[in-house]
Amino acid sequence: MTLSHVDTEAKPAADQAVPRPSHGRRRLPVIAAGLLLAVLVLAALSLSVGAGEVGPGAVLDYLLGRHGARDNARLSLVVGDLRIPRTLTALLVGAALGTSGSLLQAVTRNPLAETGLLGVNAGASLGVVAGIAFLGVQSGPGHLLWAFGGAIVASGLVLLIAGRRGGGSPMRLVLAGSALGATFGGITSVIVVNSAETYDRFRFWVLGSLAGVEGFGKLTGLLPVLAVGFLIALLVARPLSALALGDDLAKGLGHRPSTIRVVVAVAVTLLTASAVALVGPISFLGLLAGFLARTLAGPRLTAQIALAGLIGAGVLTGADVLARVVSRPFEAPVSVIVALIGAPVLIGIVRSRRLGAMGMTDPATQEAAPPKRRFSVWPTRRAEGTEEREDSLVLRGGTLSVLLPRRAALAALALAALLVAAVVLSAYAGQSEMGLTRTFNAVLGSGDRFDVLLVQKFRLGRIVAGLTAGAALGLAGCLTQTLARNRLATPELLGVNDGATAAVLISTTLTGTFGAWWAGPLGALVAVLVVTTVSGGLGRRGYRVLVVGLAMSALASAVTQVVLTRRSLNSASSLYVWTSGSLNGRGYSVATPVLIGLAVLVPLALVVARQLNVLRFDDSTASSLGVAPDRVRMFCLLLAVALAGLAVGICGPVGFVALASPVIAGRLAGPLRVPVVGSMLTGAVLIVVADTVGRVLLDGVEIPVGIVTTVLGGPFLLWVLLGRSSAARV
Repeated sequence: MTLSHVDTEAKPAADQAVPRPSHGRRRLPVIAAGLLLAVLVLAALSLSVGAGEVGPGAVLDYLLGRHGARDNARLSLVVGDLRIPRTLTALLVGAALGTSGSLLQAVTRNPLAETGLLGVNAGASLGVVAGIAFLGVQSGPGHLLWAFGGAIVASGLVLLIAGRRGGGSPMRLVLAGSALGATFGGITSVIVVNSAETYDRFRFWVLGSLAGVEGFGKLTGLLPVLAVGFLIALLVARPLSALALGDDLAKGLGHRPSTIRVVVAVAVTLLTASAVALVGPISFLGLLAGFLARTLAGPRLTAQIALAGLIGAGVLTGADVLARVVSRPFEAPVSVIVALIGAPVLIGIVRSRRLGAMGMTDPATQEAAPPKRRFSVWPTRRAEGTEEREDSLVLRGGTLSVLLPRRAALAALALAALLVAAVVLSAYAGQSEMGLTRTFNAVLGSGDRFDVLLVQKFRLGRIVAGLTAGAALGLAGCLTQTLARNRLATPELLGVNDGATAAVLISTTLTGTFGAWWAGPLGALVAVLVVTTVSGGLGRRGYRVLVVGLAMSALASAVTQVVLTRRSLNSASSLYVWTSGSLNGRGYSVATPVLIGLAVLVPLALVVARQLNVLRFDDSTASSLGVAPDRVRMFCLLLAVALAGLAVGICGPVGFVALASPVIAGRLAGPLRVPVVGSMLTGAVLIVVADTVGRVLLDGVEIPVGIVTTVLGGPFLLWVLLGRSSAARV
C-alpha cells in the first residue's frame, strides 16, 4: 500500500494564502529560466547519447540539415527515428507526470500525493495484463490502447465513487483511489501469477522504459490527449488557487469546489493515462516534481504547476540518459533511475529549512482527546466516571486482582472461537475425502495415522506460519495506528515492508537459498533506522518522517524490481509470488522464530498498552500523567517494526491485514482501549481465512494470500469510505 492512505492534509487556508516577500517573486523568473536551460541541456544530451555511435556533431548536422546529413540513411534511422522521438516523448511524459503531481497535491491538499492516487497506474497495469493474457497483445499499439483504456476506466470509477453523497472531498478521492487501485492491483496479480508468459512481458513493462519508442506513431496518437490535459491544467490553476483558501471562501468567490475537483481529476487522468500508455508506469516522479516545485515556488499555484512540468521533463529525460549508459550494452529500468535520483533529492529537501516555508511543519497538537464513541458498535449508557469499572470484571486470586474489560474480553473470546473454526476449516480445505470430524480428530492427533500425518505435517505447519504472521501484522498495525492517531496508518509508511522485502531478496541472491527468516526483520530495522535518523527522529516531525519513509520505500522497491528483472523467468516468477505475499511452502521452520519473537514482544506490547491509551491524548496531557511521549513512541515504533519484519520474513508483504485488523478489533472491543489482543486475533483470522480462500477458490490453482487480502482490502476501504460519516473521517 502507498502514503496516500494517510491523511497528511496540510493547513489549507492560511498557509496557502500567506504572501511571500517581493524578493521571492523576483527570484522566481531566475529559477524558471535555470530549469528551462537545464531541460534544454538534458534534451541535447539525450539526442547525443545512445546506440548507433552517433556523436553530437553528426546530430547537430542532421538537425540543421548541413552537409547532406539528412540524406544519410544511418543518421536518419538513429537520429530521426530513434533519438528525436524518444527525447520528445521523455520531455512530454515527464512534463505530464510533473504537472499531474502538482495538480493532485494541490487538489487533495496533501504534499505527499502522487499520480497513482486516482488508480491510474493500477488500471493501466490491469489493462495491459488483460490484453496480454486474454488477447495475446504483444507490444506497441496494443499496449498503448489497453493501458490507456484501463487507466480511463479506473479513474472514472474513482470519480464516481468519491462523488457519491455530495462527496468529492480530498479524503474521499484518496480513499477511493487507494481502494480501487488495490483491488485492480490484486486482480492483476491473480492473472500474472497464473501465467509465466504474461508475467515475463509484464515485469519489464511495469518498470517503465522509453526503449520501445520508435518513430512518432505512438506519440502522435496521444498528442491530442496530452494537449487537452495541459490546457485543462492551465485553465484550472486560478480556480484551484481559490480552492486552496477553503471550500467556503471558494464558494464565496463564485467557484464550485466539487466541479473544480472533478475537472482536476480529469486533467490528471488524461495526462497520467497518456504517460503510462506511452512508457509504462513511472512512479514517484509526480510526487518528486510537485514537491520540488512547491519548495521553489512557494504558495503560488500557477508557478508550482509550471515548474513541476519543467522538473518532471528534466528528471525523466536525465533518467533516460542514465538508463542508456549505466549498464551498457543493456538499458536500466528508467523508473529505478528516477527513484535513485529522486529519493536523495527529496530527503535533502525535507532536511532543509525550506520545509517550514512550505507550510509542511507539523501543526500544534490538534487532537485534545480521542473521539470517544466514534467506533462504538453499541452505545454505553453508564456515567462517565463509572464507565470503566462497571464495564469490567474483577478477577481475584488471593492478594492479586485483575481488572478485565468485559466487552474486550467477550470480543477476544469471540475472535478466538472464530480462529479455531478457521484453523479447522483450513486443515479440512482441499481434502474432500475427509469429513470435518476426521479433520478435527487429526488436528488433535487422534484417528487414522495417515490423516494425522497429512494434517499435522503438511497442513498445520502452514497454518501455524499464517497464524504467527497474521498476529504479528495485526499487532504492528495496532501500534502504528495508535501512534499516528490515524485509522489508515500502517508500518508501510516507514518503508518497513519494502525494506524487509528487499532484504529477503538480497539475502536470496547472496546465499543462493530462499527463506532466511532473519532477513525480513533486519531489512525492516535498517529501513526504519534510516528513516528516523535522516528525518531527525520522530517527535513532532511527522511530515519529515512520512516523506523520508516514502523515499525509502521507493529505493527499496527499486532494489526489489532490479533483483526480479535480473533473475531467470522461473526464479523471478517464484519470487514474484512471494513478493505478493504467500504461505506456499512455509511451515514450522519459519514460524518457530516468529513464535519466539511474539512470546517476547506481545507481553511488552501489553505492558505499554496502558501508556498507549494515554498517548492518544496530546503530548502535554500525556506528560502530565507521567508518560514520556517520545520514549513510549520510539519503543512502540521498534515493536511495530520488529513485528512487521518478522511477518514479512514468513509470508512476504501481505497487504491490508495491518490496516484492517485494528479497525475491526477496535469496533468489537470499543473505543476506550487499545485493542492489542483483538488486533492479533483478527490478523491471525484474516491470514488463515485468506490463505484458505486462495487454495480452494480456483480448482488446481493457488492464489497467494497477499493477493486475496489485497483484492478484499479494496472493498474494505470502500466500506470505510461509504459508511457513516463518523467512520469515513477515520
